[in-house]
Amino acid sequence: MKSFNGDGEQVHNNEGSHRGSPEESAFEMKTEYVSLSLLPGSNDVVVKTLYVSIDPYQINRMKSFSSSQKAIGFAARISPGEGVGRVVASEHPNFEKGDLVGGLLSWGEYSIVKGAHMINKLNPWSSHCPTMLEFWVNISVSCLLLTAFSGLTAYGGFFEVCKPRKGEKVFVSAAAGSVGNLVTLFKQKLGFDEAFNYKEEQDLKATLKRYFPDGIDIYFDNVGAEMQEAAVANMNTFGRVAVCGVMSEYTDSNKRAAPNMVDVVYKRITIRGFLAADYMNVHADFISSTADHLHNGRIHVLEDISVGLDSIPAAFVGLFRGDNIGKKIVKVTCE
Repeated sequence: MKSFNGDGEQVHNNEGSHRGSPEESAFEMKTEYVSLSLLPGSNDVVVKTLYVSIDPYQINRMKSFSSSQKAIGFAARISPGEGVGRVVASEHPNFEKGDLVGGLLSWGEYSIVKGAHMINKLNPWSSHCPTMLEFWVNISVSCLLLTAFSGLTAYGGFFEVCKPRKGEKVFVSAAAGSVGNLVTLFKQKLGFDEAFNYKEEQDLKATLKRYFPDGIDIYFDNVGAEMQEAAVANMNTFGRVAVCGVMSEYTDSNKRAAPNMVDVVYKRITIRGFLAADYMNVHADFISSTADHLHNGRIHVLEDISVGLDSIPAAFVGLFRGDNIGKKIVKVTCE
């Protein structure tokens, strides 16, 4: 539920349409009062939002219906939101007023988190980082990279699904986006070569043949449709396709990936879909290694930050036009 403070400041209540690309007119601003007096023993927490993550997959959680909503409870229809915020009231024993937290927060100024479900306290991760807020100030994308699901999606998908080996050729679609950008950062450990703008290419199969004359071993798929078809056509024997998302299909029911299944069979290509929730078992490893790489400058994350709650509709709609370069974030409140 979207929430507003006692001063009447507004937050967004967003409902995505079932078909077509999202439009700013589909977003509605509502105001409501949020009480900081919680029922004793309720285990509820009130969080003031600092930053929210803006991601393409959230459109499926805003639709009146999507097949994804039946596949797993985690994809159920809800008001979208992942972010970082400050606890302003708590009846939960694990959270105190002033704690910095990350997790599922609404696209609003405040969130009432029932039972403190799906939020985590952000603690310092190393002796080099006195406080998480200091880490956030210095590397503004870090908290959302490490608490929003795009970070774990990239890490789990690349290392657990793709299982890259030295010397293999890796292709990442939507590499300027949230997950794709992070995958390319993880791939830097193995070596990163070239990039191209798909909007400037007429023949994707020929383009990939040009960039991968020796074929593709791993394809990290964020878009589906024609790009997946072109990647499969250029894959090597025993190639792996990790299907993270199908962004081009979220808003166009007529677009469906149709890879050459003869290639899939005879090249013994593995095509596997996955969710970040599948890899919670490696979450601690992800946090530890990625935080260290960020702090020491071994990886540099592209971020695209808008400011103000009222910028959320434009930020979200812009994802589907390809406006963002890197992880899209909205800074809701300054401390």
